[in-house]
Amino acid sequence: MSKQQTTFTSESVCSGHPDKICDRISDSILDELIKIDPNSKAGIECVVGNNQISLFGEINSQADVDFKEITFKTIQELGYTNPEWGFSVKSNFSNYIHKQSPDIAIGVDDGGAGDQGMMFGYACKQTTSLMPLPIAIAHQITKRIDQKREDKSIQWLRPDGKAQVTLNYLDSNKAEVLKLVAAVAHSEDVDHQVVRKTVIEDIFIPVLAEFKLTIPKDEDIIVNGTGVWNIPGPASDAGLTGRKIVVDGYGGYARVGGGAFSGKDPSKVDRSGAYAARYIAKNIVANGLAEECEVGLAYVIGESHPLMLSFNTFNSKSNLSKLRDFTNNLIDTSVNGIIQKLDLKRPIYTKTSAYGHFGKEYLPWEKIV
Repeated sequence: MSKQQTTFTSESVCSGHPDKICDRISDSILDELIKIDPNSKAGIECVVGNNQISLFGEINSQADVDFKEITFKTIQELGYTNPEWGFSVKSNFSNYIHKQSPDIAIGVDDGGAGDQGMMFGYACKQTTSLMPLPIAIAHQITKRIDQKREDKSIQWLRPDGKAQVTLNYLDSNKAEVLKLVAAVAHSEDVDHQVVRKTVIEDIFIPVLAEFKLTIPKDEDIIVNGTGVWNIPGPASDAGLTGRKIVVDGYGGYARVGGGAFSGKDPSKVDRSGAYAARYIAKNIVANGLAEECEVGLAYVIGESHPLMLSFNTFNSKSNLSKLRDFTNNLIDTSVNGIIQKLDLKRPIYTKTSAYGHFGKEYLPWEKIV
């Protein structure tokens, strides 16, 4: 392990977490715009609170979509069906989305970046997806919590939840689980001990088995730390698009860029640049050019090509000129080059709104060449 610490913690959140509700709404609207007009430009922000849903941001699109219908359909899909929880399809809705600023459109329409910023991509050999192990496990836990709620195999689960995993690294690619944490919303008629036992047996143990890891001692497992959680979602904690950028990336294991992803069309390099950086890093590691790699990109609004392309291979012995040559043959890192290479003008973004934007083999920036 190239980092100084031998232990590391990452967290993930379920699809019904307030911030993830907002990411899902923003990306669902974006996908509907792109379905009709692939050249749509969008920066869509959502805020949710107790019985409140508001949309903000700007778009420039030939598509005419029903923002309210998409929003409430998304809320329904996420399981918020009971108005008594303080958030549902009965909640108050307001829309403040407006047309994109012409000052931004000047540069973007000519293939320039939609904003300035820096982005980082990362890959390592800790998992088959070339993602860091802590965030990979955390995502699998929250995904399984959601699956158990959706298929009703755990009937008392309600939307919303979190997971946290602490690992002790025995060497660079081998670790043991030190601590496991989960929080799940549940119905009032279930006892805390039932919740704890079920989460351990039906969530933690099967997920750890996927990674060939064993569960830690009982005293190192926390399930619903306050003992009870009945009211899920925005009635308990407000949500905002783009607030889970560490969860969306590498769980804190690699550096984080300046901007979030959801609700932004691919002309926004916060999104497309981060995807390109991951694509480069993953292919460098997959092709044996480094054991571990972090790629950095930086752009300025209106300019098509990056101001910076950097490589950090930590303790790996890598030739910088070889990495640059490999990258130049792999992808054109101009805004249009990234969009074309990864075919980003498609309605693929709703799939990214939960369990991270990386490590999902079906996404184009995860392809190994």
